[in-house]
Amino acid sequence: MNTAISISQLHKHYGSLHALRGINFDIPKASFFGLLGPNGAGKSTLINIMAGLVRATQGTVRIMGHDVRRQWRQARHSLGVVPQELVVDPFFTVSEVLRLQSGYFGHGRENQAWIDELLHVLNLSDKANTNLQKLSGGMKRRVLIAQALVHKPPVVVLDEPTAGVDVELRQALWAFTKHLHQNGHTIVLTTHYLEEAEALCEQIAILNQGQLVAMDKKSALLARYPYRLLRLTLTHSEIKIPVTLQEKVQSFKNGELVLRLHRDEDQIGAILESLRTANIKFVDLHTEEPGLEEVFISLTKQKD
Repeated sequence: MNTAISISQLHKHYGSLHALRGINFDIPKASFFGLLGPNGAGKSTLINIMAGLVRATQGTVRIMGHDVRRQWRQARHSLGVVPQELVVDPFFTVSEVLRLQSGYFGHGRENQAWIDELLHVLNLSDKANTNLQKLSGGMKRRVLIAQALVHKPPVVVLDEPTAGVDVELRQALWAFTKHLHQNGHTIVLTTHYLEEAEALCEQIAILNQGQLVAMDKKSALLARYPYRLLRLTLTHSEIKIPVTLQEKVQSFKNGELVLRLHRDEDQIGAILESLRTANIKFVDLHTEEPGLEEVFISLTKQKD
């Protein structure tokens, strides 16, 4: 079996709200997988179903072959979830919380060496006997990661792990995440920082309004976007953009004009001639290939 997570015909209703609408996809073992979508797309509902916190209305989710409803114990042992919210128990120290979490999964003193390793790798060793309520937000985030990994799950879900953290911690988290992936863990990442998903993920699924609108390798997703960007630095910011180009304007601010050009239909020479005719002068120009952000916006924008 080469599948870490299998999702089949998944539906979830909250009263009249159809939060998930027939979701189908598989996540390969040992992959770094991005689960993206705007707010309200259904990502949190899907993660909660994976973790057994929410029951699906219809369909199945399997973690390492185990049905999360019928084989919940095995499925939960195979999964570690790092939540978006900083939910910690203020009455215990870091070490106590990790030992309790380890105990929930049936591990005893034999797991102490792994707990010590997690404390070391996540730079928490000097905080081991510190009460959780005295930790900074960044340190609490590290504790949540340690909690998710304390039972050595093969699949790790990171739900917005870098939301609200500083640059230094963000880099440390990604270095640790890459280390997990290199050691064979399956990583599922949700993030609103699309540059992170583009840099880290091998495959990406995009949800929108409860539906799966795209799922492919990152390179294939980028290749399907039919536009490229033409970025011009103008000599003057007070210009009148020709009518023929107005629909192509992606942004215009601080003297920089960005045009979105169709690869097959728009010729750069013709675009520059239109600018010359309109007496729009520039001191620099260059083209850019689309990033994941452009693909994401094109797939999730609301249609009238």
